This record gives sequence, structure tokens and C-alpha cells, in this order.
Amino acid sequence: MAEARTGTKDAYELILDAIDAGLYRPGDRMVESELAERFGVSRTPIREALQRLETQSLLTRDGRSLIVASLDHNQLAELYAVRAELEGLAARLAAQHAAPEEVRVLREMVEQDRALVDDPAALSRANRRFHKQIHLASHNRYLIQQLDLVHRTMALLATTSLAVEGRSKTAVAEHDAIVKAIEARDGEAADAALRTHISRAFETRLRLDSVAE
Repeated sequence: MAEARTGTKDAYELILDAIDAGLYRPGDRMVESELAERFGVSRTPIREALQRLETQSLLTRDGRSLIVASLDHNQLAELYAVRAELEGLAARLAAQHAAPEEVRVLREMVEQDRALVDDPAALSRANRRFHKQIHLASHNRYLIQQLDLVHRTMALLATTSLAVEGRSKTAVAEHDAIVKAIEARDGEAADAALRTHISRAFETRLRLDSVAE
């Protein structure tokens, strides 16, 4: 039975959300008929969505089939390098332009995350919301668009680095440092704190991948 369409999301957004939620993982085949049935839409918008995802390198060809892409070591390094630059800029701009209400929401997020350190999956979802809030607080629509694409690509990572022992607590501490800099309206410190956060996440990711090989 087809699943009901969620709100006004189009086929592209529905498939992206499914990948992000882990319903489809790297290597999984994307079959038009199955996707149309799952999301309750016709095959034409599904086909167009798959083509768009392929051009964004979120899907790749395996013979005649499209599968969810995976990232090799070089692609992973490139992704984290771009992410550090863009996220750092977002934090710098947030320190300059965030409304007091936005800053308070960021602080609340950090405090709430302290209760999730023993639940990597929940903390991973909270982590995405935290970073999204910083993007929005930058008040730069073009930067937000680029960061949305970067974070969509992060969905291609089958596991969260927050599952590594000890990473959850340090990640929350790093979030705290980022918010303190934004609260102080110190753009340079916010930029540096977020770059440090991304660097440590990348280092943890590399360790995680080395064990999995």
C-alpha cells in the first residue's frame, strides 16, 4: 500500500528525506515503481527526481540501475573541507546577525543535547537541527542553500560518528563553545570553534572507517 504524501513535499524532497532517514543506504537500488508506490506519486516525478539526484552525485549508476552513492576517502576529505569552510562562515555570520531569540534557541538546544549523550541516533538528529539553526541564523540565503546540499550529501554516510565512544560528550562540549562565541558576538571565535568541531568530527569519521575496513 502506498504511503501518504507528507505535506506538500515533492518527489525529490521525499526521496532525499528517505535517504537522510536511512531508509535507503549507500548501494541500495532506487526502483521507480517501488518509490512511486512508497510515496504515493506517479512515476514521472519520481523519474525526474532520480535524474536530479544523479546530477547532484547523490545517486550513481550501476549498470542500468541507479543506486545510492557512497563516498570514498578522497570524496570524504573534500566534503569535510568544504563543510568546514561553509560552516565556519555560517557561525561567523550568526555571531554578527542572529536575533537574540535565535541565540537563545541555540543555547536551549545545547542544554537539551546533554541528556542525549547516551543515545547516538537521537543526538545525531539533534546535531542536524543544531547545525541547521546556525545556518538559518547566518541570515544568508545563498550560504544556506550551499549548506543544505552539503548536509544532504552527509546522509550518504551510513553511520554517525557520534556512535564512537566518548564522541557524544565532546561534540556537545564543542557545540557549547560555538554557542558561547555566538552569544559573545565574537565572529572570529565562532568560526574557529565550528571549524574545530568539524575537524574533530572528520578525525572521528576516519577512525570509524578504518575500523570498518
